[in-house]
Amino acid sequence: MTSTQLNLIAPLDAPLPPLPEGEVLTSSQWTTLLAIADTIVPAIEASSAYSPDKLSVQPSEYTTAIQKIQTVIPESAAPDAAQRYLAEKASSTPGFRDLFQRILGHYMREDAVKGIRVVLSALDTRAGCFLFTGYSTSFHLQPINIRQQIIQKWSQSYLPALRLTAKSLAGICTTNWIKQSTTINPVLGFPRAPVHGKPGKGFDYNFLEIPPGEDQEVVDTDVVIIGSGCGGGVCAKNVAEAGHRVIVTDRAYYFSAKHLPMSSADAAVHLFYNGGVDQSDDSSVAFVAGQAWGGGGTVNWSASLQTPASVRQEWADDSLPFFTSSEYQTCLDRVCQRMGVSTKYIEHNESNRVMLEGSRKLGFSAKEVPQNTGGNKHYCGYCTLGCGAAEKQGPVVSWLPDASNAGARFIEGFEADRITFKTSNGKKVATGVEGSWTSRDPMGGVSGSEKTKRKVLIKAKRVIVSGGTLHSPLLLLRSGLTNPQIGRNLHCHPASVVAAVFPQEIRPWEGGILTAVCDEFANQDGHGHGAKVNAATMIPSWVLPFMPWTGGLDFKLLASKFSRMCAHCVVMRDRDTGQVYPDSVAGRCRIKYTPSAFDKRNALECMLGMCKIMHVMGAEEIMVAQSGVPIFTRNPDADEELGVNEPSFQTWLANFRKRGLPLPETRWASAHQMGTCRMAASEKNGVVDPTGKVWGTEGLYVADASVFPSASGVNPMVTNMAISDMISRGVARGLREEKRGEGARL
Repeated sequence: MTSTQLNLIAPLDAPLPPLPEGEVLTSSQWTTLLAIADTIVPAIEASSAYSPDKLSVQPSEYTTAIQKIQTVIPESAAPDAAQRYLAEKASSTPGFRDLFQRILGHYMREDAVKGIRVVLSALDTRAGCFLFTGYSTSFHLQPINIRQQIIQKWSQSYLPALRLTAKSLAGICTTNWIKQSTTINPVLGFPRAPVHGKPGKGFDYNFLEIPPGEDQEVVDTDVVIIGSGCGGGVCAKNVAEAGHRVIVTDRAYYFSAKHLPMSSADAAVHLFYNGGVDQSDDSSVAFVAGQAWGGGGTVNWSASLQTPASVRQEWADDSLPFFTSSEYQTCLDRVCQRMGVSTKYIEHNESNRVMLEGSRKLGFSAKEVPQNTGGNKHYCGYCTLGCGAAEKQGPVVSWLPDASNAGARFIEGFEADRITFKTSNGKKVATGVEGSWTSRDPMGGVSGSEKTKRKVLIKAKRVIVSGGTLHSPLLLLRSGLTNPQIGRNLHCHPASVVAAVFPQEIRPWEGGILTAVCDEFANQDGHGHGAKVNAATMIPSWVLPFMPWTGGLDFKLLASKFSRMCAHCVVMRDRDTGQVYPDSVAGRCRIKYTPSAFDKRNALECMLGMCKIMHVMGAEEIMVAQSGVPIFTRNPDADEELGVNEPSFQTWLANFRKRGLPLPETRWASAHQMGTCRMAASEKNGVVDPTGKVWGTEGLYVADASVFPSASGVNPMVTNMAISDMISRGVARGLREEKRGEGARL
């Protein structure tokens, strides 16, 4: 059996935790919500009469649609694959309603859920329908063709709230449908598992099990590290190898390589925070953050870029000279060496080749991106859903096994509630962390309801918070710290998408995700603010919802071309900042962030440049993640010698530039959050000092991307690890000196 055949064996299932108890919506609200979903992703039939259940199109239009789909689907698809694809509606897919139940009950803010309930109820009343739709008939009683016209009008309304409603509904409904659909993957030719490489064997972890009991369980250690991600993993290795007792905790659970890559639906729950996505308060940016054993390093795209010189100088100029020192470079090199970071084994897939070759043809600056694949080629595009090959050298594969081999202990399923302190000589000294531990179910999974729950106190001489930019500041606030800088200075590299359809099959999900970057537009203000372009992960549920929705049939036709698509992220180094803070009711993370006009102007220039790259590389259609910009369709009779100067393309670019990137029409997402526990030379300007110690405390440190003084301008993993390397070596050194002092006194 070949390695390809081996890898086509699907990974093991990862059953999901129980659904929320009770109904999050009333029966009539569910009826309206599913009617909206079946309008955005409808069943389509050839008919001259409107239907309440299917989108009716003229027989000739239906026949043309089938023919278009059949030209792009793989030869292996069933003869009726196109017909079944058009016949599927969102609510008919298995688990579609359950997915909405989970989102509304577990992941969406309560104020947002209340708003949805109000709108859904209003759409089932005469007055509410007239207000929102211009009709007095309940929304769900309208024919789908009329319902589609209503949502199309919302997307073009002069009221921003209605435009936002249309964008949000289209995004969540298409995402959920793609995750659950039984017809789309056969049409796309998208396999369940990578067809290159072979499954790997991960590290055999042993996790501490807390026995049942009513009293608080007390565990003792030298250093407790809260978070197992890129910062926490490096800290665990360094401190444990220095001979100190270490416990690493994480709220997430470990899933071995045999469970990876997960399906998109399962990964959203098991590997990402908040079911895969959270929204800024104004819904302008979708925030994606890893919440897995190994943190973001379990789901990132292998990009291993060191901190740019301009950023290092900016931070050094802010009274942090460490960042231009040889010591920092040693930290950068040390973490890269451990992960086998290199460009030597890169084999570019078509998406990355398009960007590199297009950049060359236009004279744009572009380069290869080093990969943390440990000296392996790793031609796999599924790592967003976890690395089944166990080749990507994230914390789960490298740092945490090293820590375990040095004696570190691990606790999964631990929710940190607060840091504990004592007062010594007038100083606030960290003494450990209190939290709640939840075991796995009796079958060793997390889907069962029979679990042991205990309150746990972990006593420690040092506490390192590595919970990530969204959660580390909230833990500090819950612990009674009052520095007004906590949670502020949020940077997040907001990203939007440029996609294109090419005449040839690309199979864009194959190959390394991010192996090249175009940095032509990275410094537009002379101070390092601008945007870069890199290939996007080509998992259908991650990319297609970014595309503008203009109608049910249009969306299905566009989605069917996915095997011929490339999509690229335009990633800003943002100058302007936001804030994270706890929800006043539930205590969960709230995010205050809106892309500024300054940053959007920089992103626009980069998006225009990426459109030119797509055009010069022969794209037939080019689209951006903005509902107000129509898809550019190449004129087959155009003079190809003109290249990007072709008049119709120049007109389209001019119209795009004129429209800009308005909100709420433009879709933005962030996978890089930084700065909310900012490192600074004074307590007035930051949360931690130059050693990573929290200002106003002793024994408490933060080691993750939240300590960045500003945006790194590159994928933050290596910068995070290098800073954490410095911080943790300092912690280990301090403990060693403390023990020596105790020995001398004895």
